[in-house]
Amino acid sequence: MSRLAILLGAILALCAPVGLAHAQDATIQQPSTNRQILVMLRLPAPHFRPNTSYSGAYGDKASASARRRIAAAIARRNGLTIEDSWPMPLIGVDCFVMRVPEDNTVDDMVTRLNGDRQVLWAQPMQLYHAQGSMQSEGDPLYAVQPAASAWRLADLHRVATGRGITVAVIDSKVEASHPDLIGQFAASRDFVVGHPSGAEQHGTGIAGVIGAKSGNALGIAGVAPGARMLALRACWQVRPTVAVPTVCDTLSLAKALHFAIDSDAKVINLSLSGPFDPLLARLVSIALSRHVSVVAAYDPSLPKGGFPASEAGVVAVTDQVLPSRPAGVYGALGRDVPTTQAGGKWYFVNGSSYAAAHVSGLLALTREERRTASPRIVTAPGARGNIDACATLLPISTNCDCSCSLQIAVAKRR
Repeated sequence: MSRLAILLGAILALCAPVGLAHAQDATIQQPSTNRQILVMLRLPAPHFRPNTSYSGAYGDKASASARRRIAAAIARRNGLTIEDSWPMPLIGVDCFVMRVPEDNTVDDMVTRLNGDRQVLWAQPMQLYHAQGSMQSEGDPLYAVQPAASAWRLADLHRVATGRGITVAVIDSKVEASHPDLIGQFAASRDFVVGHPSGAEQHGTGIAGVIGAKSGNALGIAGVAPGARMLALRACWQVRPTVAVPTVCDTLSLAKALHFAIDSDAKVINLSLSGPFDPLLARLVSIALSRHVSVVAAYDPSLPKGGFPASEAGVVAVTDQVLPSRPAGVYGALGRDVPTTQAGGKWYFVNGSSYAAAHVSGLLALTREERRTASPRIVTAPGARGNIDACATLLPISTNCDCSCSLQIAVAKRR
């Protein structure tokens, strides 16, 4: 029996069958966030007081109580209900989630609150969608990872594995105990309110593409198996079955972004897309100002590819099979990708979500090898923006191609 047949059989044994969605399940109920708004109150400037903490910090109970009283007064004046709150010292705000009553529109309430002197700003709660899907039953299976050949992954791992680089996976809940992922995380946090869940498909799949173990005789090898990941749940599956939408909202994403930046992540993966959001834009801007690589999935159905891919400085990535895309949008591997899934399994997946995950892993390798705060992505000549992984990681020239550069780099590591 050929090696290919043996490998295909092993993968088929690992993969649980995935059924097609029934017609009556085609309409997915969306989370109820359309009546929620975010109201920002300014945190006081940090200053030290004897025998106490910094004003405005998480532990400053007197300052937090004062802001809650202000928020409660604002809510009473406007007929709002406070549902949640979260301090964000990085951008100097305390964020309150309030629900708008049915006799007011969200837009009118946001306009009214933005005219209140006690409010720094108010905005709607936005929804974001993951840009990936599971492989459907009957689709062809490939016995090897696309990156293994297209990106020469084994050769790249002789040079770098992402060691010493922290990658934040902001997504749905990752199965951190998966046999191909266990021990790969520096932290696992859940920032989603009102959607309790066990491990979820999309986040577990993204984490596998980025940082699954290599050389353990199981499943796959991540692009950056030496990296330390942060599993930050900011999204959730609308239904606990495969091939369903994975969604996030403004506040859950903001909490996760704040944590990732505060935890000194060097790469932040956001395999999602949605409308522009001022709160998230401020956090993304802070990340970029700290030379964090922010990678996002490009959605061709949204204006400018959707947010955050549309933000200047964000690495916008799509599946390289997309027939056309604007300049500045990178193409990466996003079709028939085997990866980890909840329940200790491996499935094949498709979509720009997984293309973005490949790039996040590659940037972790590049940050380790080149030791630069601003790694440069190189595209292959005449390939419509498709990424050249070897040239991104190593200096390539007419006198020294990928194989030559790999030999030099490996020799230096000995």
